[in-house]
Amino acid sequence: MLVQVELHPTEDESKVMKALSNMTGVESFTKHVQGNRAYIVQEGDASLLSKLRALLRRERILDAARKVMLSGVEGSTITFHLNKQVAYAGHVSFCMPEGESPLGPITFHIKAEDPKALIDWLATKTIDGIPVDELWKSGSQHFAPSERRSR
Repeated sequence: MLVQVELHPTEDESKVMKALSNMTGVESFTKHVQGNRAYIVQEGDASLLSKLRALLRRERILDAARKVMLSGVEGSTITFHLNKQVAYAGHVSFCMPEGESPLGPITFHIKAEDPKALIDWLATKTIDGIPVDELWKSGSQHFAPSERRSR
């Protein structure tokens, strides 16, 4: 998995790192320069998604996140973009790759054998706004055994 954000000359590097760290929970970064552009990058495994998973639940935007992530699946890769300024404030807002985040987005590129299964974990389906895995644990009526017997 690769998470990257462009560092513009007018930006404070530590603030860009904080925005990225707010989304991944990880504070180790590398800086890459490509031509006249600089990027702050994090590479790793699914542990980089744990903080984002918790934020999506806290912000109660699982359905919207799921829709965006599913639309970003191409083969075995999931790509989506988060607003950098909103991330700096510790919140999640999905955006387009250009135009919606004036200083550019934080971009997630995730390779997965089964992208849908990863999205199911990261942004699980909800029923009446409650994540299905929490319904299951709570013994909700949505998952109560049927009274009818099968034939």
